[in-house]
Amino acid sequence: MRQDSRLSRMLHVLIHMGRHEGALTSDRIAEMLGTNPVVIRRTMAGLREKGYVHSEKGHGGGWTLAKPLEDLTLLDIYRAVGEPSVFAVGPAYDMPDCPIEQAVNETLEGVFADAERLLLKRFEGVSLAAIADRFPADIMIGHHPPNAKDHG
Repeated sequence: MRQDSRLSRMLHVLIHMGRHEGALTSDRIAEMLGTNPVVIRRTMAGLREKGYVHSEKGHGGGWTLAKPLEDLTLLDIYRAVGEPSVFAVGPAYDMPDCPIEQAVNETLEGVFADAERLLLKRFEGVSLAAIADRFPADIMIGHHPPNAKDHG
């Protein structure tokens, strides 16, 4: 199963936005992440709907934070990007009439549900500011360590 990087990518973008003066365009964000501006607009629209970012059209426009990083949690952003699956493993439904497969699936579904509840509870307790505080405040867009690749 392919990993879903929407959460990680948006956390990256939002923390940069928290340290950036002014708006960031979809083109600039797309360049920073090595993706298409349409993908950025679609993903950022989910954040805008939740009230986490603003967008302004026209010259000087772009995306800005609507809330400070202190008020945004991993859970907020996880939900805004569509609640991607947190696990790459899951039950199989090859032989639905087999009582062994049924027992295995019931067990796995219960364990995964418990683990997901714990993970989401942990997400709720981590602000984006707590992540941003892990590195110097002078790290801004365009300032990368040597050999940084497609990241801002």
